[in-house]
Amino acid sequence: MSIQQTDVLYTAVATAENGRDGRVATDDGRLDVVVNPPKEMGGSGSGTNPEQLFAAGYSACFQGALGVVARQEKADISGSTVTAKVGIGRNGDGFGLIVEISATLPNLDAATARALLEKAHQVCPYSKATRGNISVTFA
Repeated sequence: MSIQQTDVLYTAVATAENGRDGRVATDDGRLDVVVNPPKEMGGSGSGTNPEQLFAAGYSACFQGALGVVARQEKADISGSTVTAKVGIGRNGDGFGLIVEISATLPNLDAATARALLEKAHQVCPYSKATRGNISVTFA
């Protein structure tokens, strides 16, 4: 279900110059980074790249969603971490993404941790945005 403009609580604004080999900055100046293709894709690898930025955003958002479901389930996720691995590769006539999410939940058994990850995947805005568009798996 899509949200309406009247439902928006915050809008992030970022502008790119020169695409994957340039600069990306937010309108508030809090993020201003050089972007370059990684060496594996023929670039210099000297800056960050869109996949790293996406992985950072997805992992932070997913950890937030995990916190929401953990509070609902009264589960202790203190000391937890979430890692998102974002891969890019050829997909027909262009490129596509693939994501692998892993989490360290030191205070939970494996079954409880897995159940929380699945629930977080249902509520995380990044997961909702990518569902049906890219492969997202759990490690």
